[in-house]
Amino acid sequence: MSSNETPAPGAWRLDAGSSTVSLGHKTFWGLVTVKGEFRTVTGGGELAADGTARGELTLAADSLDTKNAKRDEHLRSADFFDAANHPELRFEAREIRSSGDALTIDGALTVRGTTEPVTLTARRTETAAHAVRVEAETTIDPRRFGVLKKKSGMVKGDTAVRLSLRFVAAS
Repeated sequence: MSSNETPAPGAWRLDAGSSTVSLGHKTFWGLVTVKGEFRTVTGGGELAADGTARGELTLAADSLDTKNAKRDEHLRSADFFDAANHPELRFEAREIRSSGDALTIDGALTVRGTTEPVTLTARRTETAAHAVRVEAETTIDPRRFGVLKKKSGMVKGDTAVRLSLRFVAAS
């Protein structure tokens, strides 16, 4: 933690330049993990005086970068994210509760037009009056959202998602 200050109530915005959303998915029968990072991430939220919060995070589906142009093009296709018809992945944090630096985030994730409830356990790793960093790791079953519809030994299972999000007071 960089400070013991209390974050100020009010509107907050994502500091995209200091934030990352990455994923890892095992392929080739679980022998290789493909890693990628979303290059276009936006978001913000509201912190209430009682310490509760809510917010949203949006990822551009066509901004996933796995360091392989052919694979990235395939991930944007209708086989996976269908970025042409569903340009954004969106997480709406409907309720954020804190207990010290531990956070419980209840929300809804929308991918390919399908919305599913998701609860994240996160932690604050930076807290100051005008800046907060939240980090979380979770796994998502992509089939819940119509991703990985085809059964294949090459690509199956859950996707690991890692978030490191820095928010700054929007003043």
